[in-house]
Amino acid sequence: MAKITFQYFLKAAYAATLVAGTVSAIELDINNEQSIKDAAATAAFNTMQHYNGNQTGGIPGVIPNLWGEGGILFNLMIQYWYFTGDASNNAAVAQGMYWQIGDNDYMPSNWSSQIGNDDQMAWSLAVMTAAELDYPQEVNQTSWLLLAEGVFNTQVARWDTSNCRGGLRWQIWPFESGYIQKNAISNGGLFQLSARLARHTHNQTYADWAEKIWDWSASVPLLNNETWSIADSTNVDNDCITQGNNQWTANYGPYISGAPYMYNFINGQTRKWKSGLDGLLNVSLETFFPEKYGGLILSEILCEPTENCNSLEDTYKGTFVSDLTLASLVAPYISSEQCTGGNNQTLCGRRWYSDKWDGTDGREEQLSATSIFSRI
Repeated sequence: MAKITFQYFLKAAYAATLVAGTVSAIELDINNEQSIKDAAATAAFNTMQHYNGNQTGGIPGVIPNLWGEGGILFNLMIQYWYFTGDASNNAAVAQGMYWQIGDNDYMPSNWSSQIGNDDQMAWSLAVMTAAELDYPQEVNQTSWLLLAEGVFNTQVARWDTSNCRGGLRWQIWPFESGYIQKNAISNGGLFQLSARLARHTHNQTYADWAEKIWDWSASVPLLNNETWSIADSTNVDNDCITQGNNQWTANYGPYISGAPYMYNFINGQTRKWKSGLDGLLNVSLETFFPEKYGGLILSEILCEPTENCNSLEDTYKGTFVSDLTLASLVAPYISSEQCTGGNNQTLCGRRWYSDKWDGTDGREEQLSATSIFSRI
C-alpha cells in the first residue's frame, strides 16, 4: 500500500462527504460553509435532545450510568461552538462542567467510588479544550486551565512504578476489576493532556511527563513503535508483558493527537513525534477505514458489523475525529445516508458505511455525528 500522506487523508475525508444530498438525509455541501454549519447544527440539536441535565429534576453534567460520558459530550459541544459560532448550548455546557467539579478535580463524591482514570480524564480533556479555545467561563469560577492542571496533578500522583516500571492503571480503586489493567485510553489520555498543557503553558514539566508516558507505553505492549499498532490493555499480574489486542479508535486518538503538540513544543527538532504521528495515522486509516466500505468511511470495526456496540463504544468515533481535529490532520469522513432516521429523518445511525439508516438513534450516535459535521 502506498504511503498515506496527511493530504491524502484530508482529500479522502472530503470525498466521503460528497455522498450527501438526498432529500431525506442531513444535507451537506462540502463547498458551502452555511451547509456545513446547518448539518452540524442539526446533529448538535439531536445530541442535546438526549441530555436532560439542565432540565427540572435533572443533574447538570450527568449522563445516567456513564459519568465520564458527560465530559465527552461537553468536549465535543465546546468544539462545535468554536467551529460554528453557535452559542445556543453554552449555558447548559458550562453549567454541567462546573457542577461536576466536585471537591477534588472532577472526583465528585457521589461518583468517586466508580470513577476510572479514563472517566476523570474525559472531563479534564474537556476543560483543556475550553482553555485552548477560550470558551466563556463564569466570574468567580476556577479557570478552565487550572481545572485541567488539577486533574493532571491528581493523575500523575497515581503513576505506578511498583508494577511494570510505570504506567497508569485503568481503575483507581483496588475493588474494581479493571484495577489490574494498565490500558491505552487512560495512559493515552494522560499523554494527550500533558502534551497539550506543555504547549499551552510552555512548562517543560508537562513535556517531560508526556515523553515519559509515551516512552513507557512503548516499553510495554500498549504502543508498538515498529508496527504502530496500539493494544487495548496490559496486565500488572504478569508484569505487563502481554496485551489485550482489541482495536478501538478511542485508543489511537489520544496518542495521535498528543504527538503533534509535542512536535510543536520542540519545534520539530527530533523525528520522534512526526514518525509516531505518521505511523499511527497510517495504521488508523488501514484499520478503521475498511476497504470493503471503499476505504473512506470510518468504522468501529469490533462492534459495528455485528451491531453490538454499547453506548460508550458509540462515542468512540466522535472522540477519534475530535482527536484527529486537534492534530489538524483530517476533515470528517461521513456517509450522510446514515442520517435519515427518526420522525424528522435526520437522526444519525451507527454504521456509517450503510446506504440507509440502521435504526440506531441514541445520544451517542448523534454525538459522534455532531463531532464529524462541525469539523469539516
